[in-house]
Formats: sequence, structure tokens, C-alpha cells
Amino acid sequence: MKNPGIAAVLSFFFAGLGQIYNGEIGKGIAFIIAYFISGLLMLILIGFITTPLLWIWGMVDAYKTAERINESE
Repeated sequence: MKNPGIAAVLSFFFAGLGQIYNGEIGKGIAFIIAYFISGLLMLILIGFITTPLLWIWGMVDAYKTAERINESE
């Protein structure tokens, strides 16, 4: 059983940790890389749009994935 709240909080503190907690290592690493690139894009201003969107998407995805994992068990 995965706790959706813990997954979302982990992604709140660092993008990708919630996915790793859910057992989706590849997806978590992809989120970490994408978040890093998005942070670099802040230098040309587009990152100020992409970074918060990616951060929120990561939290929602981690929460919903944990719920799906729990439903399938």
C-alpha cells in the first residue's frame, strides 16, 4: 500500500521523489531531469511558466498513481 499524501508531499519537496516512492524509478528520474532543465530555462524566462507547472503536475501524478496502486491491490 502506498500513501497518496506521502507521495504528494515528497513531490512537493523535490520533484520526482513521489514517483520514486511509488516504485516508478524511471518516471521519477525523468521528472528530476525535466525539473532541472526547467530551472535552467528560468534564465530565459520561459522557466517561470514551466517550473511551477511541472512541480504541480509531479505532485498530482504522484498522488493519483499511489491511489491507482492501492486500488489494484
